[in-house]
Amino acid sequence: MIGRPEPAHSGWRALTPDITPLLDIIFIVLVFLMLTANIPLQSLEVDLPKTDSEALSRVQDNKMVTINLLADSPAWALQGEKYEDWKTFKPVLLSQLETLKDAELVLASDKEVTVDSMLKLLAFLQEHQIQATQILMDEGQ
Repeated sequence: MIGRPEPAHSGWRALTPDITPLLDIIFIVLVFLMLTANIPLQSLEVDLPKTDSEALSRVQDNKMVTINLLADSPAWALQGEKYEDWKTFKPVLLSQLETLKDAELVLASDKEVTVDSMLKLLAFLQEHQIQATQILMDEGQ
C-alpha cells in the first residue's frame, strides 16, 4: 500500500511527477480501442425445410406455356402450333396475352436461331410485362 509522506518529508511530494494526465490519456485510448475493435459477429445456422407443400402445389397448379424459336421454316411455334413468320405469330401472341401472363412461360430456342428473332420475342414480352421463367437452348445436331 502506498503511504503518505510524513509532514516532515514535504519535499518528497515536490519530487514526484503528477501522473493524472497520463492516466486520462490511457483511459481515452483504451475506450477508443474498445469501441473500434472488430467484434466477431455470432450467427446461428438454421436448416430450412426442403419443400413446402403449399408452395409446391401452387407451382404444380400453374399452367405452362412453351414458345419455340425454330431455325428452319416455320420459324415460330406456340404450344407446338407452328407459324411461318413474325407477322402471323404476333397476333396469336396478342390474343393469348392473359394466358401468357398467368402461366409459367418457357422459351425454347434452336442453337442456330438468329439473334433478331430472339430479340423480337423478348421485346414483345417486355412491352407487355410478361416475364419468362425459363429459357432453354437446343444444342442442335
